[in-house]
Formats: sequence, structure tokens, C-alpha cells
Amino acid sequence: MNIAELTALLHLASPALPIGAFSYSQGLEAAIDAQLVKNADDAAHWIAGGLANVLACGELPFLAHQMERWRTHEAHALIVANEEFVASRESAELRRETAQMGWSLRQLCAQLEWGDAERRATLARMTPIAQPTAFAFAAWAHKAAPDAALAAYAFSWIENQTAAALKAVPLGQLAGQRIVVALRPAIETAVARALATPPEALNTFAPQLGVLSARHESQYSRLFRS
Repeated sequence: MNIAELTALLHLASPALPIGAFSYSQGLEAAIDAQLVKNADDAAHWIAGGLANVLACGELPFLAHQMERWRTHEAHALIVANEEFVASRESAELRRETAQMGWSLRQLCAQLEWGDAERRATLARMTPIAQPTAFAFAAWAHKAAPDAALAAYAFSWIENQTAAALKAVPLGQLAGQRIVVALRPAIETAVARALATPPEALNTFAPQLGVLSARHESQYSRLFRS
């Protein structure tokens, strides 16, 4: 990996990227309210399960396939796959989350003129646009390798989940860092699994997450938007 690719992926994975990732917990806050997550060990187990059983099966392989479609610029396939991903979100909150973050990242791509005009025009046609579709475009535009892009995406997800746990469980900073460090090897496993997953084998089946996310929509007290 060259320095330009590394710095681009650090930028895309940064919590300072202005797409609003910090405002979502992706069901974690509802799991805490349901007392499924009560301490650091529970939080680590929840985040590890999300990486292995949700991201590695669905979102990460989808991201890899969208990167390849951006490379060859299969506009129709990109649009159809994006629509299918948005439709796969099991609650209103999860759909709004991916659409809002995707829209924000698309605005950033357009305003910073990443990629070429033809592909940016395809990006602009997608409404709503899923976050991994926009991330795939940004990663492609910076000539990132698929495995590195997926690792950056997964690390960003783990970091956001850990940050949510710090506020909502709550946890101390050291406990949060232990979770992040412990999950580094799991990122490599998740990326390898995702890269080996063909489009027809994507799996977004996560019923507990769907139920908790739906409950969160009417949860009495909330810090996060999902």
C-alpha cells in the first residue's frame, strides 16, 4: 500500500468525516435498554457478533462488489444493487441511517470532485443511496485495494460501535480500547470471508438486530438515532 492510498483510507475511516456516523448506534442502544449489554464483556461480545454475523455476511461483501462495479462502471448493476441493499434494511431507523450517511458522503464526493464526472453522474442518480455504495465510490476514486477498503470500513464500524458503548453502557476509555484491540484479528477474518462471498450469497438475516432496531424507534430515552 502506498502512502496516498493509506492516507485516503484513514480519511474515509476517520470519525471526523462529516457524515454523521457518531449519531448512530445501530441497535446497540436498544440492546443496552433490553439489558442484553450491561458491561464491557457484553459490549465486546455484541460488537464482535455484529462484525462476524452481520457485516461479514452482508455489508462488507456488498461493498466489495460495489467497488468492482464502480471500477467497470456497470451503472445499471450499481443502481439495482443499491436499491436491493436499501430494501434489505429491516427497520425505518436502519434505512434512514444508511440513506443519510450515504447522502452526506455523496455530497462530499461531489464537492471534492472525487472520481470522474461520468461516475459522479451515476452516483447522483441514486436516491436514496446506501452508505456502502457511496463508500465504495470514494474508495475506488482513491484507487484503494478492495481488502484495504473493507478493512477500513470494518474498523470504522467497530470504532463507532465502541464509541456508542462508551456513552451508553457506559464504559471507561481503557475498556473501549481493549475492545478495539481485541477485534483487530476479527477484521482480517471478516474481510477474507467477505471477499470470498459471491453476490448471490449475501446474507442480511439478523432478526434480533431488526427487532431491537424497531423497538428503538419508540424507546423512551435515547442518545442515538438508531
